[in-house]
Amino acid sequence: MPDFVAAALASAVFCLGVIALNALTRLALQAHLAPDGLAENGFLQFGGALALAGTTYRRATRMPGRLVGE
Repeated sequence: MPDFVAAALASAVFCLGVIALNALTRLALQAHLAPDGLAENGFLQFGGALALAGTTYRRATRMPGRLVGE
């Protein structure tokens, strides 16, 4: 997969990850399931989204010969 397409896919995953993790954080705070120190747009949300984007980029750019079963 070309690097540009992999980077665009990773960027989309990052944006969707931040949105989804923010929504989950809001729900957890409203349901009193999370501590008050857990803030929206915090390290947990951006760190989780960055991990998802990094994993997506690595999986999109790996060589076909390194796939399991080949």
